[in-house]
Amino acid sequence: MAVKIRLRRMGAKKAPFYRLVVADSRYPRDGRFIEEIGYYDPTKDPVVVSIDAEKAKSWIAKGAQPTDTVKALFKKNNVL
Repeated sequence: MAVKIRLRRMGAKKAPFYRLVVADSRYPRDGRFIEEIGYYDPTKDPVVVSIDAEKAKSWIAKGAQPTDTVKALFKKNNVL
């Protein structure tokens, strides 16, 4: 099973926010997921990012691959 850490789009039309989730790569973007590890809201003036670093490091240690966008968020928030 290929596990990815990726963004799941939520919110209204033209007002998105995202949840960082751990999901099987075969599932659709907004479909089933294994665990939620944070959220990202780019619509606020200072961008709001909340990540549970312990869970993220745990999943990466288990072999989960973050997407490029999630990897950039991790680097900005000193998770990686």
